Amino acid sequence: MPAVPSGRLPRVPTSPEAVTAWVADHLAGLFSGPVGASPRFRGGQTAADAALAGFDVDGYAAARNEVWPRARRGASALSPYIRHGLLALPQVWDAVGGGPSRDVAKFRDELLWQEYARHLYARVGRRLATALRAAPVAASGRTEPWDRSMACLDLAVDELETDGWLVNQARMWLASHWSVRNGAPWRTGEDRFFAHLLDGSRAANRVGWQWTVGALTGRPYGFSRAQVETRAPGLCARCPRRSACPIETWPDPPSPLAVAPDPLVRRDPDPAATAGPKEVVARTAPDCVWATAESLGDDDPALAAHPDLPVVFVFDEPLLAGLQLSAKRLVFLAECLADLDSRREVEVHRGDPAAVLAGRRPAVTFAPVPGFRRRASDIAVAALHPWPWLRRPNGGSVASFSAWRKTLGG
Repeated sequence: MPAVPSGRLPRVPTSPEAVTAWVADHLAGLFSGPVGASPRFRGGQTAADAALAGFDVDGYAAARNEVWPRARRGASALSPYIRHGLLALPQVWDAVGGGPSRDVAKFRDELLWQEYARHLYARVGRRLATALRAAPVAASGRTEPWDRSMACLDLAVDELETDGWLVNQARMWLASHWSVRNGAPWRTGEDRFFAHLLDGSRAANRVGWQWTVGALTGRPYGFSRAQVETRAPGLCARCPRRSACPIETWPDPPSPLAVAPDPLVRRDPDPAATAGPKEVVARTAPDCVWATAESLGDDDPALAAHPDLPVVFVFDEPLLAGLQLSAKRLVFLAECLADLDSRREVEVHRGDPAAVLAGRRPAVTFAPVPGFRRRASDIAVAALHPWPWLRRPNGGSVASFSAWRKTLGG
């Protein structure tokens, strides 16, 4: 297939089938695997609002880790919308107020974990790709540690690759089986997750893998049949390997090797730079809003502040050509843009953001990711809006979730 040229793309259609065809036609070369959408999630503010309105926090604490059958699950499944700024953490935090206290507390604790991951990533950046406190011992050269003949792994891998989403317990199972039991490099597995997950962010994904394999705590999480029988009752009875289960007993891998912690993990010398501006930094009158993959919601600060300006979104060709994400991730983004385009003017481009925005004066919301800083430095940003933090970063320790929570003062 000939290369698709960079430039402004036609409007994204609204029907699911047409969006998939649009991605195939206009984003060829920027994704891997067959073109298709997640059968479970639609992108866009309309879908995000419906998902939040339909979530009932009652029972969350007891059921959030249930894996199978699906009817037992209590997970919110809001993470794809949170990851792309369709639902901000403060909004979701407030939405569950008034629910049962135990469930609200547990749910908000999970939102804080998301915020912790963002704080950690915003501070250390790409260094989150390296073990922060302990290095797992890679003992296997296997490139595919997930044995699909096992019902538990087959279920989880199928949902990862088809739906682009997993309950947190299943993510821990896959990550632990990959590295803790089989000794495969955790970064390879983390990249596999990132390629498929609709909520895939280097912040939450890498922190989750580091925690599971012991790189963040020095204590790896072991996955065995006992967890399956507890969180997916009846699944083992359907498994072809039930009489000779490869995970019958607890894994006994080598303990992670302690590494010298990055000094930034203990202290941030410039928390203001990590957090971004507290107020709008206005340099000149903007003529458009630059929407990033982190900020696609109607209530995004830059989008909300400039409702009459056109929105510019760039499918970052150099970045995506290297990442080769699953097509369903790009379909989800395209659906977000089509939904936004139903309420205001949206320009969709394929190319380098700096080249697309050359000569323009965009308003944009600060994003706590290193890629945003790199690209924004090459763009004449007219107005930089604050990121909607749940808790604004400070200079204290992010060595662990508990240490970070202490810095919040409650």
